[in-house]
Amino acid sequence: MNLQKKMLSRLSPTATLMATALLLGFSSQALAECERGALDTMYCDTDGDLVADLPTDESQWVDPDTLIFAYTPVEDPAIYSDIWQPFIDHLAEVTGKDVRFFAVQSNSAQVEAMRSGRLHVAGFSTGPTPFAVNLAGAVPFALMGSSSGQFGYSLQVYTHVDSDIYEMADLKGKRVAHTSPTSNSGNQAPRALFPEMGIVPGEDYEISFSGSHDQSMLGVVAKDYDAAPVASEVVERMAARGLYDEDDVRLVWESDRFPTTSYNHAYNLHPDLAEKVREAFYTFKFAGTELGDEFEGVETFIPITYQNNWRVIRTIQASNGVQYTRDNLQ
Repeated sequence: MNLQKKMLSRLSPTATLMATALLLGFSSQALAECERGALDTMYCDTDGDLVADLPTDESQWVDPDTLIFAYTPVEDPAIYSDIWQPFIDHLAEVTGKDVRFFAVQSNSAQVEAMRSGRLHVAGFSTGPTPFAVNLAGAVPFALMGSSSGQFGYSLQVYTHVDSDIYEMADLKGKRVAHTSPTSNSGNQAPRALFPEMGIVPGEDYEISFSGSHDQSMLGVVAKDYDAAPVASEVVERMAARGLYDEDDVRLVWESDRFPTTSYNHAYNLHPDLAEKVREAFYTFKFAGTELGDEFEGVETFIPITYQNNWRVIRTIQASNGVQYTRDNLQ
């Protein structure tokens, strides 16, 4: 690109305009014809790793003075702002940047923020991660886990302890809370897995979208819903904070484990800065921090790839006919 600028500077004004138009036309054509798989037309994937490539034009690399970090949408963002502060301080120290916590209200708002360049580093929930990858150029590189490399969560189905639901077949004719359309454990996995047990969501039981795992669980406790599929890690943290009494609910069914929240940087982050961001995650130790207290059993961030670790999630979403479009993101 620098060479192109030098060449243009030697041309006459008219020739410069013509050459610039040709270069821009070529760049647009090259982008339009690049390999991208399921990625939005804003991105290319020439190496086939299923995530957006770093732009070849260095002028498109982003190196902000302040890094904006966001965690997944939660019931009380203010609490999580405090919980994440030890990590934010560590991220600032390693990168040499100011870091600001950005509270998001929905999965769609979070994805749109990264797509528009207003969000640089983010934790996306399991189900929305493919939307973030394909629509916003998110590059997953880490998960929370143990020092032995174990990570993940399970889909659990809860009902109130006083209900007449004891097994999956008992969900027929009931009102069941799903979280949101893009949620893995809150919607996509139930739609893919429950039919194998003779229960078809939306046909055998009525679906009500609660908006979050927290709301689904609290709705079961309050008997607003007859049952709810939720992420084990969320209800475990809720119980630890005393948000509900475990004696008030009954576990009906539990799945094998899925990958949990992915941690991502924007595809066009300057490669030196992206390397520092990854370093900050991989060197952070949870022990003795508020973050470690909140995520019990988590000791470190584990390196992962979207291509390998999200294969099961992509399979579930493909079985549900999910298309990674902005209209389908909720």
